Amino acid sequence: MEERKVVFSGVQPSGALTIGNYIGAIRNWIDLQDEYECFYCIVDLHAITVPQEPKELRKNTLNLLALYLASGLDPEKSTIFIQSHVSAHSELTWVLNSISYMGQLSRMTQFKEKSQRSEANLNAALFTYPVLMASDILLYQTDLVPVGEDQKQHLELARDLGERFNSKYSETFKIPEPLIKKVGAKIMSLQNPESKMSKSDADENGYILLLDKPDAIRRKIKRAVTDSIGEVKYRDEQPGIKNLMNIYSIFSGESIENIEAKYEGEGYGKFKEDLAEVVIEGLRPMQEKYDYYMKNKDYLEEVYKNGAEKAERVARKTLRKVYKKVGFIPR
Repeated sequence: MEERKVVFSGVQPSGALTIGNYIGAIRNWIDLQDEYECFYCIVDLHAITVPQEPKELRKNTLNLLALYLASGLDPEKSTIFIQSHVSAHSELTWVLNSISYMGQLSRMTQFKEKSQRSEANLNAALFTYPVLMASDILLYQTDLVPVGEDQKQHLELARDLGERFNSKYSETFKIPEPLIKKVGAKIMSLQNPESKMSKSDADENGYILLLDKPDAIRRKIKRAVTDSIGEVKYRDEQPGIKNLMNIYSIFSGESIENIEAKYEGEGYGKFKEDLAEVVIEGLRPMQEKYDYYMKNKDYLEEVYKNGAEKAERVARKTLRKVYKKVGFIPR
């Protein structure tokens, strides 16, 4: 039987996810489960590059695991685990740090942005976390990494470090390729359709969370920025309406053409009312499953323990090779 290619991806447990996170990442992961050997990680080690309340971090980690499962990730098909449960991530990072150059790390876009924003918390982990990200990927001999535009630079670093190690010590790591998803709609902020929907938006009306209650969804969509044209048309000069139509199409399965035809001559009020109900109904099954999993903490524990065991076996195999090649004496 042909060996399946390996996919690795992870999300930080930084509170509830938006519909943008779901549409941009997790929804695509579900389709990959049947075709690839998938490792889906909750990257809690990455989360502590910014200050965290320990109790909140634990809560957010479990919440995210429940959301993974509620979205349709299947622990029978994929390896789902918590990053800090597999110590090989940190151990490989230390080795890769020794072949990572300061200049290359200081050019990382996210580091530059974050260091300009907050001098107070400019810690070393924030500087080296792309090396941890490279370790996450290289540990599992990953073939493909689903990436958005903002992560391409980090994948490039993982490729560089893999190649650098291979040429210094001999073939050890597979060099991962980006898995560019079929062009899907990027979900933009409801308050500023020029920027991506993000939970770090100062205005909570800019995003819809996967766990938002129906009334909150209705309120946020009602307040969504539109324009004075007054037509439900999919065109660049109407970015607010275009974004709302993308959300409608994704949650209803209807084509953009159908949506345009359906609201021909209708105002934005009716369109927004219907859109809110489409999103509410689209999220309902996921929210119900999430509630079920959160009431079954024993099951969540079983999932993350089994996931860590499976991930550990693969990760250790890679780490043993690395340790031997750099000259460490085996235990």
